[in-house]
Amino acid sequence: MEKILIIDDEAFICENVQRILSSEGFEVLAAASGQQARDLVASEEIDLALLDLNLGTEDGIDVLKRLKEIDPELLVIIITGYGSVESAVESLKLGAFHYMKKPFKADALRLIVKLALKTQTLKREVRKLRHGDGSLPGPSPIIGKSDAFNEVVAQVREIARIPSTVLITGESGTGKELVARAIHDLSERRDGSFVAINCASIPASLLESELFGHEKGSFTGAAARKKGLFEEAHHGTIFLDEIGEMDMAMQAKLLRVLQEKTIRRVGAVKDIDIDVRVVAATNRDLLQRIAEKSFREDLFYRLNVFPIHIPPLRERTADIAALAAYFLDSFSRSFGRQFRDVSPEAERLMAQYAWPGNVRELRNVIERICIMRSGPTLLPEHLPQEIRSSGEGIAAGGVNAIAVPEGLGLEEAICSIERSLIERALKKSGGNVLQTAASLKIPRGTLRYKMDKYGL
Repeated sequence: MEKILIIDDEAFICENVQRILSSEGFEVLAAASGQQARDLVASEEIDLALLDLNLGTEDGIDVLKRLKEIDPELLVIIITGYGSVESAVESLKLGAFHYMKKPFKADALRLIVKLALKTQTLKREVRKLRHGDGSLPGPSPIIGKSDAFNEVVAQVREIARIPSTVLITGESGTGKELVARAIHDLSERRDGSFVAINCASIPASLLESELFGHEKGSFTGAAARKKGLFEEAHHGTIFLDEIGEMDMAMQAKLLRVLQEKTIRRVGAVKDIDIDVRVVAATNRDLLQRIAEKSFREDLFYRLNVFPIHIPPLRERTADIAALAAYFLDSFSRSFGRQFRDVSPEAERLMAQYAWPGNVRELRNVIERICIMRSGPTLLPEHLPQEIRSSGEGIAAGGVNAIAVPEGLGLEEAICSIERSLIERALKKSGGNVLQTAASLKIPRGTLRYKMDKYGL
C-alpha cells in the first residue's frame, strides 16, 4: 500500500485529503508543521508528499529543501492558496513534481496523485535496471550483468525447456538454490512443487525416509504413513543440495530412482511411479570424491547430464555493484531506512574485496549496514574493516615485510621479492588475475607471464 504524507497546518484540509485518498486505498499520514514532516519522512517510507507552501511561520520552500535533503527521491506535490508563478517555478526547480492551487477538485487530486505514484514506481524500476537486469525469476531475482552471469542465464533458459537432470556446482553462497528455482520457474513444471532438501543437514539414517517416505510401523517412531519429498515433488522439481555429502548406501538408492523413475517407501513392498525433475548441487569437487571412493561414478554421470557452474563473486566483480544496490534497496525498505545509493568509493572497495562468502556474504554485509545505519548513501566508513582494508596497497607493508633468503644475489633477491608480492596479491584477490594485475598496476598479460615464470 502506497504511503502519502499531507503537510498542511489547516486541519480540515488534511482531513479532506485523507478522506479522498484513503477511499482510493492509499495510507495517508498528516503533518501540521515542517518538523513533523521531516520526522515522518526520516522514519517512514513515504512514496509521495503533498506540501502547502504556507505553513504559518514556516516557508514551504525551505521545508521542501529539507525534505529533499532527507530523501532526494521523494516526490512532492505543492498545494497552496497563496501561490504565484515565481513560487511555482522555484518549487519545480527544487524538484517538486507538480503544482496545485487551492481550492482543488477531488478528481483532479486523485488523477495527479496516481500519476505521481506511477512515476515513482517507474523511477525505482529504472534505478534497479541501471544496476542489474535481474533476468532470472524466483523468490529473489538473480542479479548480474557480467559475462559469467550472462552465460549462466543462457544455460538456465536453455535447460528449463528440457526435463533433463541438472548438476549445479559452485562455492557456498554463490546462489545455487536460486538458479535451481529459476530453472523450475521457467519450465513447464512451474505449476508443480519445488521441493528443496539439504542432504548434509539430515542424518544418513533419516535421509531415506525424508526422500522416499515410510509406511506405518516400518521403524520405531513411524506411527503413520508418510509421503517422502519425491512424492511431494510429483510433476515438479526436487532440489538436492550438498549432494556430495550423501553417503554411499543412499547414493545407490538414489541412482535406482533416477534410472527407474520409481521410489519405494521405507517398509513398503511396492514401487511408486514418479514424475520429478532432479536438480542437484554441490560445492565439492565430485571427480575428486570419485577418486577418493566416496562418490559413485555412475551416479555422477546420471546427475551431470547438464552441468551449470556458478563462478564465485570474486570472478564476476561486475555484478557486485548491481547486487549491492539490489540488497540495499530491499533491506532499506524492510527496515524503514533511507538508503538510495552506494558511493563510488564504497563500490570500489567492494569490488576489490575477495568475498570468500560470495553473494551470501555480500547480502549479510548490506543487511547489517541497513540495521545499523540510516543513509541516504552507503559510504566507505559503513563497510566492515576487512572490506575497507582490502583497498590498501598490496605492498603497504613494504619490502621489509617480505622475508628474503640470505645469500642471494641482487637479481635473485629481486625475483624473490617480486614472487612474494605476486603471491600476496593473488591471495588477497582470491586468485582473481584481473584484480591482481590492477592492484599491482601491471598489464594482465605481464602478470600471467610472471605467474608462469614463478610457477604460480
